Amino acid sequence: MNARTAVGTIDNPLTHDPQKQAAPMNPSATDTPVRRNDAEASRQNRTRQMQLMHEALARAQYRSRLYEAESERRALRLARARRLQRRAERASLRARRAIALAVMQ
Repeated sequence: MNARTAVGTIDNPLTHDPQKQAAPMNPSATDTPVRRNDAEASRQNRTRQMQLMHEALARAQYRSRLYEAESERRALRLARARRLQRRAERASLRARRAIALAVMQ
């Protein structure tokens, strides 16, 4: 089997794009006529396609959770920055008041 006709395996797919990994389950009319071995290949392809659907779903869920975690971290960083900014503004006001009191006396 050369590199062009290699279809890959579940553990080592030819590509990581789920849409390009497996051929369509319903062959078109232009495909070669069905032979006895094609039925077995179709069954194996369907099994592999089902496995790849689960993997694609798992990847999508993983990406979704990763995105949620990143956005939550950004929100926490923003809240912390705003809190520190308010604290710095209050400290600045206290310092200005202290300077004003020192100048007036």
